[in-house]
Amino acid sequence: MFEKLREAFSSLTKIVSEKKLSEKEVDDILFNFQLTLLESDVAQEVVEKICADLRSQLMGMSVERSKDVGELVRERLRTSILEIFAKTGTVDVPGLIEAAKEKGEPFVILFLGINGTGKTTTVAKFAYFLKQNGFSVAVAAGDTHRAGAIEQLTQHADRMSVKVVAQRYGADPAAVARDGVLYAKAHHVDVLIVDSAGRMQTNQNLMEEMGKIVRVVSPNLKIFIGDSLAGNDAISQAQMFSKYTGFDGAILTKTDADTKGGAALSIAFVTGRPIMFLGVGQEYKDLKKFDANSFVDLLLG
Repeated sequence: MFEKLREAFSSLTKIVSEKKLSEKEVDDILFNFQLTLLESDVAQEVVEKICADLRSQLMGMSVERSKDVGELVRERLRTSILEIFAKTGTVDVPGLIEAAKEKGEPFVILFLGINGTGKTTTVAKFAYFLKQNGFSVAVAAGDTHRAGAIEQLTQHADRMSVKVVAQRYGADPAAVARDGVLYAKAHHVDVLIVDSAGRMQTNQNLMEEMGKIVRVVSPNLKIFIGDSLAGNDAISQAQMFSKYTGFDGAILTKTDADTKGGAALSIAFVTGRPIMFLGVGQEYKDLKKFDANSFVDLLLG
């Protein structure tokens, strides 16, 4: 995972360990480093922050043992990246659900994202995660536009003995979500997960549909699903959904196949929302809670 980004950081620390650097050398090193970060799907705003943090430290740096220089740069990188994730905060899903249970209300989670990101599969993985934590779950098949979406969700749900609330294709997704809430209340279900459409004929139509679902069911949690392999497209999608829906956190799919690694860092920075989980495989258990320290350790070694 994330080989390209790891190589960028490793190469930088090696170069700066070799000698005292002039201002021109620092500028040249940082320019090449910026290009590598951009090629690794790190957003321009993130690249500028990291390089600004590094420049003042690299200017004229001279330590008796060269390995100390590399270590200092590595620690500066670590601090800079962790600052980005620290600003997003975290989401304690089990804690939030327990608080809702005390009020006797189902906890409603709306999943957002475009088609092809693995959204419906992630709904199933998340339902599995919740069941493993002792919560009862139902799902509402709110993607009423994509052919096969309801059947796909139903197959996943049947394997986990989870109730699916669905209507016909072409039905109003907000009405499906409302039916799901009514079912959850009537049957004392802890959590209702609402799948949603991800078609992109026009951003405006999709965002209006998402807005209607939010108004009708007032979800407790809105989660954006992004494909880490989509690179800058995933980042722009996250910005769009953040602008129109104000989602609370993100899950990145297919990270086990992501050789670049910039999506998590960039989405956290440009949206100010936490990365909650990473999809790391095809099985239901392959949803890994995101840990910023572990992520940085993987990048920096």
